[in-house]
Amino acid sequence: MTNQSDALPFAGKVAVITGAARGQGRSHALEFARLGADVALCDLGHDLSSVGYPLGTKDDLAETARLVEEQGRMCLSVVADVRDLGAMLAFVDGAKAELGSVDILVANAGVAAMGSICTMDAGQWSETIDTNLTGVFNAMRAAAPHMRKQRWGRIIGISSMMGRSSNPGIPAYVASKWGVIGLCKSVAFELAGFGITVNAIAPGNVSTPMVHNDALYGLMRPDLEHPTREDVAPGMAALHVQPVPWIEPEEITAAVVFLASEGARHITGSVIDVDAGASARFTA
Repeated sequence: MTNQSDALPFAGKVAVITGAARGQGRSHALEFARLGADVALCDLGHDLSSVGYPLGTKDDLAETARLVEEQGRMCLSVVADVRDLGAMLAFVDGAKAELGSVDILVANAGVAAMGSICTMDAGQWSETIDTNLTGVFNAMRAAAPHMRKQRWGRIIGISSMMGRSSNPGIPAYVASKWGVIGLCKSVAFELAGFGITVNAIAPGNVSTPMVHNDALYGLMRPDLEHPTREDVAPGMAALHVQPVPWIEPEEITAAVVFLASEGARHITGSVIDVDAGASARFTA
């Protein structure tokens, strides 16, 4: 017989998720809500000049909030820039005030600017580093004091298989995602005595707009004028070891939920690769 705690393992918990307007962030939010958590969401809500594909909108964020509330959960939804520490402090403090606690942080917000090291300008570099790495720091900085005070917490930073390897044409993205892993390990060490775990997840190609856009397709197939999804699929699959070009957001969510669970209470400072076998090529 299934009891309530088994059916809703995160009942009474609050999950805070950045970059929640769509894609992986939305998937994480909906699964935590399905499993009983109340959810606080934030996203930038507009495009960045250096990023060659459309980002999530305010309407996308509102739709994620609607879907969370449809599960019967409380939801705080805020348009906020993870690059702004003050905005992150206000967002997370607001989650504590409105929802009662800050138990789980999924630092998910990320972008990918593409360009050669010979041509990339300061704006392209800084918008990616500030979003993908400083944004994770800002979210952790906002959440960690609440978790330390209550002596319980789960922090999950979203890195990438490109945080464990590399590819040409995306130097800022690769650097930022390697940085997320180092940041998670350092914070895990610092907070280990307070009942808080801190881990990173390194996804492979996830089927979201960060992968499915003309800019990345053009980088993958410069020999074609207008490459399609089918044109880039073989190249995408070659980045993995299993013969699949991309994996679904829900597959990353499954790892996120596991790391937030009681079953993972003694996993901290680790990197979980969800990358269709790309990690078989890594040295460590």
